[in-house]
Amino acid sequence: MLYSVAPLVEGDGHLLAHRTRSRERKEKRMRVIQHWIDGKPHQRASERHGDVYNPATGSCTARVPLASPSEVDLAVAAAAKALPAWRASSLARRTRILFAFRELMERNKKELATILTEEHGKVISDAMGEVNRGLEVIEFACGIPHLLKGEFSENVSTEVDSYSIRQPLGVVAGITPFNFPAMVPMWMYPIAIACGNTFVLKPSERDPSAAMFCARLLAEAELPDGVFNVVHGDKVAVDRLLAHPDVQAVSFVGSTPIARYIYETGTRNGKRVQALGGAKNHMLVLPDCDMELAADAAVSAAYGSAGERCMAISVLLTVGNAADKLIPMIEERIARLKVGPGLDPQSEMGPLVTRAHLERVASLVEKGVNEGARLLVDGRNLDVARGPGFFLGPCLFDQVTPEMTIYREEIFGPVLCVVRVPTYDEAISLIHANPFANGVAVFTNDGGAARKFQNEVQVGMVGINVPIPVPMAYYSFGGWKQSLFGDSHVHGREGVHFYTRGKVITSRWPDPRHRGVNLGFPQNR
Repeated sequence: MLYSVAPLVEGDGHLLAHRTRSRERKEKRMRVIQHWIDGKPHQRASERHGDVYNPATGSCTARVPLASPSEVDLAVAAAAKALPAWRASSLARRTRILFAFRELMERNKKELATILTEEHGKVISDAMGEVNRGLEVIEFACGIPHLLKGEFSENVSTEVDSYSIRQPLGVVAGITPFNFPAMVPMWMYPIAIACGNTFVLKPSERDPSAAMFCARLLAEAELPDGVFNVVHGDKVAVDRLLAHPDVQAVSFVGSTPIARYIYETGTRNGKRVQALGGAKNHMLVLPDCDMELAADAAVSAAYGSAGERCMAISVLLTVGNAADKLIPMIEERIARLKVGPGLDPQSEMGPLVTRAHLERVASLVEKGVNEGARLLVDGRNLDVARGPGFFLGPCLFDQVTPEMTIYREEIFGPVLCVVRVPTYDEAISLIHANPFANGVAVFTNDGGAARKFQNEVQVGMVGINVPIPVPMAYYSFGGWKQSLFGDSHVHGREGVHFYTRGKVITSRWPDPRHRGVNLGFPQNR
């Protein structure tokens, strides 16, 4: 909102009016990131806006409209209007568009990665990795003709055949987090669109430009208007999507409290919902492992993307004397890390996404100290001249216990907690006692121990000497317990099943008669 001019005296009025005009000129110059509705930017002025920041500088770089229920309704209406024709389109046409989108994404991925770095803060190499992992899902979706094949049984009774097909749900929605503004939406909409649905994306309002960039590439790939729409916003937009009668399914990735809310609200409104929540990922280090490899993995998985990953390792669970060997190696590696602006090619770790998030993570570090954990590396003392950016260096705690806040809560920042246990069985008990069950890793050179671990650990994604076991696109991503609400994991075959529903047909026909001569080679249309 603009400043209100209500001077008490004439001099104050001139000064305040000048400030008002200055702010008005600044807001006119400020870039506005519009919604994308029915194949084009939506130009209607919104009543509410949010600010978008460059985390490396702390400066506001754009404004984003926060959608009202009526604006959400416009996006859903555009998707509903486009649905009949898109649902009826051939698999050949859908795959051609997806292949074109894939080629455009490949040619423009450096520009998209730069957008991610400027609005999220992650270093450019990490941003490129995010785009490439999103590309894998697009490539998987290009195989939709094979993925949608049903089953056929001839003569289940005399001259009676039975077969199954999968059909699209209709209008579906995705609500995605700030930490992967390109990749996580790509976990959803390429598969949903390939299956014949139309899509409404509500990206994070903290870094919304990536969604708009992808919308333009989809339009360039000749995706019909209305098949893919983007509305920016906060809880107002989310609640309208969850309540809208034309939205058939909602996918969500984010924190556990919001995931639970979205799952309960959406299902109460009759929608199919997959809601992926938070995590507290453990890396179990057995004394026999390659300690150099484990140290590299711990630092990479804890501090990559400043710890703002749902698959980040936040707990290093060490058995026996493993911690005594491992911690000095980790400290030595942390000392060499370069923290800096994401666009600096020398930077290995960038800032956190907002000042509020920086303050929250720093307060949890302070709480860890107050509760008795030993802070070996304090990233709050980062000694660099970077101006007002949202930087926090790597933090390393030792002597952390399960009762401490830094163990119980998802910190979502560059904080690694070392928990020491005497035996493997006690380590497994700790992992199982945690309410989250997203990802876990074990480091060992003992094949028998690794096989025992993968068989008995109650966690959705498991790494063996791999610290971040994110599945490839043709498998499905998701955790157990409070890390997932709903029955389906995201992408892979479970993603295809989530965006379709099955139908079984039983038929009896007289012998077919085909008349007419056509010497042309049969082809898809």
